[in-house]
Amino acid sequence: MLYKTTLRNGVRIVTEKIPYVKSASFGIWVKTGSRNEKDDEHGISHFIEHMQFKGTKLRSAFEISEAFEKIGAQVNAYTTKEYTCFLLKVLGEYLFDAADILCDMFFNSIYSSVDIENEKKVIIEEIKSYEDMPEEIVHEYFAKAFFDGHPLGKPILGTIESVSSFTKNKVFNFLEREYVGGNIIISVSGNVDHNEVVDRLGYLFENNIPSGGNFVYIPPEIKPRVIIKYKNSEQVQICIGTPALPHTDENIYTLTVLNNILGGSLSSRLFQEIREKRSLAYSIYSYNVSFFDCGLWGIHTGTSSNNVYSVLEICLNIIASIKENGVKEDELERAKQQLRGELLLSMENTMNHMSRLGKSELTHNRVITIDEMVEKVMAVSLEQVYELAKKLFVPENFGLALIGPFRGDIDLKATIKKFGIC
Repeated sequence: MLYKTTLRNGVRIVTEKIPYVKSASFGIWVKTGSRNEKDDEHGISHFIEHMQFKGTKLRSAFEISEAFEKIGAQVNAYTTKEYTCFLLKVLGEYLFDAADILCDMFFNSIYSSVDIENEKKVIIEEIKSYEDMPEEIVHEYFAKAFFDGHPLGKPILGTIESVSSFTKNKVFNFLEREYVGGNIIISVSGNVDHNEVVDRLGYLFENNIPSGGNFVYIPPEIKPRVIIKYKNSEQVQICIGTPALPHTDENIYTLTVLNNILGGSLSSRLFQEIREKRSLAYSIYSYNVSFFDCGLWGIHTGTSSNNVYSVLEICLNIIASIKENGVKEDELERAKQQLRGELLLSMENTMNHMSRLGKSELTHNRVITIDEMVEKVMAVSLEQVYELAKKLFVPENFGLALIGPFRGDIDLKATIKKFGIC
């Protein structure tokens, strides 16, 4: 059963009662991420996420860890381009004990000058470590290939230069501007009582968070291009794709099905052709990422430098085939059944329930149920997949990011034209 309460300052509390489980999951979602940062704040959302674990007026960093471990709680946090999340999972009997610790971190972190300087060093090392993981950083270059000059085209971690500039005042200015009522959602799932959650947590968020939250997103000017970065590594990492759909687009479920057929499963066309039949890569998959006003769809793989042209040509050939001929009935049904299974199986984990509540409320201003998702996936037709493929796979919309031991040139437009994506 789903429940929702909006506090006077705009903070929303959404809960889902699952009477048969022993665990409970709790999340604080803030509708702010790297996209909300000004030029001199690049990476500050992620920095704040780290600083929340560094100690409060009541607990040191060690005491925070110790307090969570004493009750067997699993705690984490992460930052995306459009939101930040602080989350935990614990036995239901300890839910409010664990929530008290997480709320202490959220409201009472001290941001000492010593901790700020130390954490800047930690994050700079994290940035450097990403440079040593081309399979990870290629996705940032892929976003840059479409959104260069826009916050969506910048890495979430920031840069060494931007992180080095962070001060306590800069952190507090960002918190004051972004951590406001309209940007905050509390989501809880498990054998919980909604009224008790509101009674025990609502006053904290109503009395300590100011009203506000009307950030106006400026859509990116999308200019797809090719980015090739030489790196002395064993493989060449490749991301190729097109602009896609925002969170609320009515075709998002059709895209989910199309993505599954192309590269979202072991039976997908890309996996079967490139790995199973030709042995050109160990891992290959396609994925979709949506934002509030745009999105990206892409294919990611890693291969030897002498296979780059072959892999790109096969990918484009598969895309051209779907755009020209659509997909088969058995492919469609297999994809829909797999997605249905994934959605229904996710209901057995309170963390998945909690995350769905928070993300759904954050992106749609309402909770979308699993049953609704399954219904929309199962309603996707062959014609819808075909029409969306024709809409997405337009030659001038393709972009490419490539990192690794590759010194060649790639004329993406000519290659696309060769395979008839027109």
